[in-house]
Amino acid sequence: MTAGTSQSAHLTRRTFALSLAAGATLRGAETARERALRVIDKTIYALGGDAFRNMRTRTEIGRAYSFYREQLNGLSIARLYTKYLPESEKFGEVQRQVLGKKQDDAIILTGAEGWEITFRGAKALPADRIAQFRETVLHDIFYILRRRMHEPGIDFDSRGSDVAENQPVEIIDVYDSENRKVTVWINSTTWLPVKQSFQRPDPTIKDRVEELTHFTKYRDAGDGVMWPHALERSRDGEKIFVMYSDEVTVGKPLDDAMFRLPPGAKMWSTQG
Repeated sequence: MTAGTSQSAHLTRRTFALSLAAGATLRGAETARERALRVIDKTIYALGGDAFRNMRTRTEIGRAYSFYREQLNGLSIARLYTKYLPESEKFGEVQRQVLGKKQDDAIILTGAEGWEITFRGAKALPADRIAQFRETVLHDIFYILRRRMHEPGIDFDSRGSDVAENQPVEIIDVYDSENRKVTVWINSTTWLPVKQSFQRPDPTIKDRVEELTHFTKYRDAGDGVMWPHALERSRDGEKIFVMYSDEVTVGKPLDDAMFRLPPGAKMWSTQG
């Protein structure tokens, strides 16, 4: 099979459901795409509508737990600071992650660069760590709904209704121009995301892994924006991370300097 034939077959698989949906239009029924967009509109409204779409910052304070082979591997006080960037920026957010009591120790991630900052100075993060952060953000349903809705190549497909986590849900697949796919389960009463799933390459095992994230305990984070205060992430069926937020605030001013290397920071490495 030639490379061109392989690509064509892949695109055919991606568009098969939408082709069926197009046929439904001719019969006057709601297509899978139309149903998906109707659900997505309700979800954006439930998350806060314009207030959600126009968020500029998000601050989360709580407790983070890491797991290895389903066993608790670490726990820490966690502070996650997110700044949303203007539409003119290619990548839409930067983060400062602070684990532990010392707020001077942090991880900064921009999508293109990343650093670990400690009392010893600053260390550049490896490329795979930055790539993982970038892919996680690009697959995140909240980021998609806020930033990527009108991106060329983004499309939506409904799988219909079901029951998940003992809740009635609508299941939506989201595709982009680079063949990323995210599946999200949306509560058909509250219209808030219940969970999402996507696959990404893992260079350590030279294969793809599935990441599944559950969202619970939605509360008003300010300005009517609803945000989950509990998040649980698993990889290929094994729980790897849980965060319980005691406080989530949107719109709190965050200095740009929080997301840059400190002036004159000493650079170091594990080899040095």
